[in-house]
Amino acid sequence: MKTLRVKGESIIYLMDYHHHTNHSFDSKAVMKEVCATAIEKNVKEICFTEHFSLNPMAPTYGHINLKAYLADIKSCQEMFMDQLTIKAGIEICEPHLLKDGYQEVLDPLNLDFVLGSVHNIDNQKLRKYLAGKEQDALYRGYFEELYKLVCTADIDVLAHIDLMKRYAIADYGNYQFEDFKELLTEILMKAIERNIGIEINTSGNRSKINEPLPSIHVLKLYKELGGELLTLGSDSHFAHSVGAHIPEAMQIAKQIGFTYIFKYEKRNPIPVKL
Repeated sequence: MKTLRVKGESIIYLMDYHHHTNHSFDSKAVMKEVCATAIEKNVKEICFTEHFSLNPMAPTYGHINLKAYLADIKSCQEMFMDQLTIKAGIEICEPHLLKDGYQEVLDPLNLDFVLGSVHNIDNQKLRKYLAGKEQDALYRGYFEELYKLVCTADIDVLAHIDLMKRYAIADYGNYQFEDFKELLTEILMKAIERNIGIEINTSGNRSKINEPLPSIHVLKLYKELGGELLTLGSDSHFAHSVGAHIPEAMQIAKQIGFTYIFKYEKRNPIPVKL
């Protein structure tokens, strides 16, 4: 990993490429407070990725004011310019379903980074979608929707690939990797083919899941298939957890055999050596 050296000591270049503030419907974090806390925790670069959806049935619909969001980004960039690199991103919910609409809204914004995620299936939040289903059916339905996303969506990185386990683990348990390896292989191969990366999302380390999203098995599979584009994100919705478990995620990436993680500028991936 690229480092800075101060008085002979090596300082890790920490980056958090998945963070939410009060521009997202499910966060009350104030951007400047997130930035100040990031600096205190030696995070050197952050990309804000607010939830966005054009689907009126999704809970994310209608919350974000993109003009206000970008103004907040600019203000923080000016405020912290010598201490923290701040990038403007977005997390699109089900971007494969309303692709033309998303492009029309987002292309003029010239964002740095676009995450794509599945939070809803058949216009139902994942918590509702899984109700009454068998374990195999609920996980399979989620991964099949993720495959549809990666086939057509205009995104840079797939967010939290096995997100369903966050909602299913309490009542249904975690999925068995081998049961879904073939489907996961299809998802990852399509991502590689379309130059879409994946992330190590550390939110699972702060929950009962007690592992990142995706699991280490999925990360190893991605590497074995030739995948290289990898970002790291806390998926934090609070100032205090910015950068949470990012050093551990870096170690996981290194142990698996990744030599780079990536940052983005105007949607162009830039490698940073581990």
